Amino acid sequence: MKERTREDKDLLGSMELPQECLYGIETARALSNFQVTGRPVRMELITAMITVKKAAVLANQDTGRLPEEKAEAIISACDEILRDSHSFRSAFPADALQGGAGTTTNMNVNEVLANLGLRHMGHKPGEYVYLHPLDDVNMGQSTNDVYPTALRIASIGLVRALSQSCSRLQESLQRREQEYDRVVKLGRTEMMDAVPITLGEEFGAYAQAIARDRWRIYKVEERLRQINLGGTAVGNRNNTTRQYMYRVTDHLQELTGYGLARAEYPMDLTQNCDVFVEVSGLLKALAVNLIKISTDLRIMNSGPYGGLSEIHLKPLQEGSTIMPGKVNPVIPEMVTQAALAVIADDSAITSAASMGNFELNAFMPLIADRLLESLTVLDQAVRTLQEKCIDLLEADFAGCRKHLEHALIYATVLSPYIGYEKASELASKCGNDRKKFCEKVIEEGLMTSEELHRVLHAEKLE
Repeated sequence: MKERTREDKDLLGSMELPQECLYGIETARALSNFQVTGRPVRMELITAMITVKKAAVLANQDTGRLPEEKAEAIISACDEILRDSHSFRSAFPADALQGGAGTTTNMNVNEVLANLGLRHMGHKPGEYVYLHPLDDVNMGQSTNDVYPTALRIASIGLVRALSQSCSRLQESLQRREQEYDRVVKLGRTEMMDAVPITLGEEFGAYAQAIARDRWRIYKVEERLRQINLGGTAVGNRNNTTRQYMYRVTDHLQELTGYGLARAEYPMDLTQNCDVFVEVSGLLKALAVNLIKISTDLRIMNSGPYGGLSEIHLKPLQEGSTIMPGKVNPVIPEMVTQAALAVIADDSAITSAASMGNFELNAFMPLIADRLLESLTVLDQAVRTLQEKCIDLLEADFAGCRKHLEHALIYATVLSPYIGYEKASELASKCGNDRKKFCEKVIEEGLMTSEELHRVLHAEKLE
């Protein structure tokens, strides 16, 4: 039996679509024109845009511009999707990368809400004479104020989640700091032996770095709260009113629960994307710290016989198809790759933001896709690092201790008492024999036995 179809029309002509298809001709054209990534627009952006649309409908209802029947139909459509967005994934198929500064995404949302609204009104999808995607759903709006506002809302939700994940990772690192505060190990600079430290101090330093990341990411939400909604095409409120601009912001605050504020200069936020670059830059800073920490963990875990073996990461899966018994540090490896992807995303976001022209940036889809991806990837990576690595690792007390048993480390510790040149001379003579080094210090009258033991005890070397 042949599927029933409907004919949708636009400026460029007409197209047949399945009768019950929720999207319309503009989305169908985009499916043909934009076949790049094979990935649809992220659902976080779609649901944020639908929330924006609901706020706009409520504002237009307040100002008397939109009849009650139409307003209620659109609101019902918005609520239906927001209740179970996963069920509507197929209604938003447009590729993540698209020309037109996000117009395709806005049109897709307009069409779906119109067609769902038509169902609520008792009409068929495509009968736009009763409820129109542009005249009604998009009333008082432009892609140029809806899209960046939706991106900010979507980003705030993910920023909050990432900040919380960083907080939990920080707490886990601090627990290790306290647990291993008396586990003495060899500190290293430039991958060479340096001075004694504790394993706890090492984890404490990691905790400090993540604490800075958590605070930076938490604070950057303030930048995202300013919105240009109501500014329409270029930020000067074409085709809308000041009353609408105030009401739509109020409704959006209520719907999201976020402390959103009208931009002092909407044209600024319409054309400039530096705030997204700032957010991305802070994500890159977190990525850099994650790579550093993950690399250290991999090296401290190296072995079990030919490496440092100062910690043991939890074995999570077999590591080789040819070497029986081999287990790899898979979580730090995964985290490193995720962080490298975020650094690459930051480069793309930076370039795209710099290429805006005059009153609009045409490359917002790339900025949105990469920023939301970075936020999501980092959140998952941070949580996995905490739950499957930091919380499960164990210290190798003997492994930490064995690297301290050589003359050079004792020379470094005792040089303030016997002089740099003398310490260097004795270390050269005694090589890896720390016992011989200590004996020489006493034999040559450089320190008494009691003085030597007091210093070594204070440094936790005995």
